[in-house]
Amino acid sequence: MLDYKIIGNRIKKARKNKRITQQDIAEILNVSVPYVSKIETGKSTVSLKRLSNIADILNVDMGELVSGANVESKYYLLPELSSLLKDCSVEEKNFAFKMLHDILEINRKK
Repeated sequence: MLDYKIIGNRIKKARKNKRITQQDIAEILNVSVPYVSKIETGKSTVSLKRLSNIADILNVDMGELVSGANVESKYYLLPELSSLLKDCSVEEKNFAFKMLHDILEINRKK
């Protein structure tokens, strides 16, 4: 289930980082400023199409708005990988390391 309040906070943060106003977004989307405000506060749901439009305006990946994950970050999925490995035995960690290493070697040779 999507948490529209969290998504709205990410939209607001990205908008402010780009120095774009709610008015700018409202004009481009042909909606009211109060509607943009409701999206940013999570008081209104937003369709995937509208979310995609907002992501385009803000020049961010839609997945980043939904999940908070920036696929371009060098730390992308690092906490998730660490969490997966924390309960593994030494043998399982070594196996996972070797498998990932081999996959990366194959992909780099392409």
